[in-house]
Amino acid sequence: MITTVETKPYDDQKPGTSGLRKKVPVFQQANYAENFIQSIFDSLEGFPGQTLVIGGDGRYYNREVIQIAIKMAAANGFGQVLVGRGGILSTPAASNLIRKYKAFGGIILSASHNPGGPTEDFGIKYNIGNGGPAPEKITDAIYARSKVIDSYKIADAADINLDLEGTSTVEDMTVTVIDPVTDYAELMEQLFDFAAIRRMFAGGFRMVFDAMSAVTGPYAKEILENRLGAPKGSVLNFMPLPDFGGHHPDPNLVHARALYEAMMADDAPDFGAASDGDGDRNLIIGRGIFVTPSDSLALLAANAHLAPGYSKGLAGIARSMPTSGAADRVAEKLGIGMYETPTGWKFFGNLLDAGKVTICGEESAGTGSNHVREKDGLWAVLLWLNILAVRKESVLDIVQKHWATYGRNYYSRHDYEEVDTEAANGLIEDLRKRLADLPNKAFDGRVVEMADDFAYHDPIDKSVSKHQGIRILFVGGSRIVFRLSGTGTSGATLRVYIERFEPDAARHDIETQEALADLIAIADDIAGIRARTGRSAPSVIT
Repeated sequence: MITTVETKPYDDQKPGTSGLRKKVPVFQQANYAENFIQSIFDSLEGFPGQTLVIGGDGRYYNREVIQIAIKMAAANGFGQVLVGRGGILSTPAASNLIRKYKAFGGIILSASHNPGGPTEDFGIKYNIGNGGPAPEKITDAIYARSKVIDSYKIADAADINLDLEGTSTVEDMTVTVIDPVTDYAELMEQLFDFAAIRRMFAGGFRMVFDAMSAVTGPYAKEILENRLGAPKGSVLNFMPLPDFGGHHPDPNLVHARALYEAMMADDAPDFGAASDGDGDRNLIIGRGIFVTPSDSLALLAANAHLAPGYSKGLAGIARSMPTSGAADRVAEKLGIGMYETPTGWKFFGNLLDAGKVTICGEESAGTGSNHVREKDGLWAVLLWLNILAVRKESVLDIVQKHWATYGRNYYSRHDYEEVDTEAANGLIEDLRKRLADLPNKAFDGRVVEMADDFAYHDPIDKSVSKHQGIRILFVGGSRIVFRLSGTGTSGATLRVYIERFEPDAARHDIETQEALADLIAIADDIAGIRARTGRSAPSVIT
């Protein structure tokens, strides 16, 4: 039986760059999750009888909302739901399922790299038929609907057994519980030279992959150990846990410190990597060297032709605006297009669908390609392994040779987390007001060449996205970017990106924060970070 339930709107259901993210107790409010899911369905057309993919990263409250979403999908007229066993689907795996089975779209339950648990973070994101995050015109419609919603529809049915693969029905809708790994693993085998990687492991190559008690554990265990022959125990923390083992599932040098220290030791493995809560981010560390996400994007693009799936070359490269310009130099040498977009993977979707680009990346540890419409942490790891297997060189050697060819972009991101929202907004607004006065001004010997509030003009659909971050470019190629993040759930996160290009190979071994010291001081001088936020140092430096 289908029930129509009266409800009242909430005023805080505006999706951010990757869906709606709030603390679990917020989602546990009466009808909160139901309102948002119904607002998604009310903003869509043409889905009766179609397929919907549903899954999440296994965090706390994942199973409960999956049951709600299944019953609401049935009540709203979907013909089939595909759901991962145990409610598990990594974000890139969900994107692959949408594309492979030509689903109408998908609901992904995740707060990505944010902590999980009874009082921590939860999220709901809608992906469209190309497998990518919903564009702004849809998320805007969802938000508009959420502000006036007065009822939702749900099937009065028993819960689905999410732990048993197979097919059942809710009303007239078929529900199929599938293995979450199989389809994704098969896609990876089509893209990469698994035989070459197996030979590398058979020859004694050692790696460690920290799944951070998050969703990529089952994927990495199956692919790296079972299919590629990495020594048993290479994949750490492979069991997805509702609270991620009490840890923060963000693959950076703060939250994956143990991995970093292991890779800096004298007896370090050859290769270290990690992924985040929902599997779309990656951390790459070679023996004795951390590879920044910006450098990793450039290196993967420069070497992608070594993998079978990219042997014909790249159509183009895209990067988010705050990401360093390292990939730009690769695109220039390859003679292919280079696109600079706002932060948020949804902005890459049009470029990928139009065949303009093949590989995309963000400085926030997200890298991916046209195989799905999301960033993909394990994909990046496998492409690195493919490159290492073919080149037969260490990560350190490959990186240093790349810098010698293209120059080095010293780059760092300083995050000021849970800053007072009013103070953070005030800092950005003040910068906006002063943009016209900054060009030609000198700060500690560096002269501002250009300053703007980045706006993106989509070359495919001609849409315009304004206020995407404050850019300050200096004569000589250095750069500072200020931006408020849309992925947090408490206060505001101020992100400051600092970049310096160094063409001289003799100056490629300076410690990063030392190389950027003058620009870090200039950033505080221009924006008044300490005075406005009360913070003497960033929460996280990457």
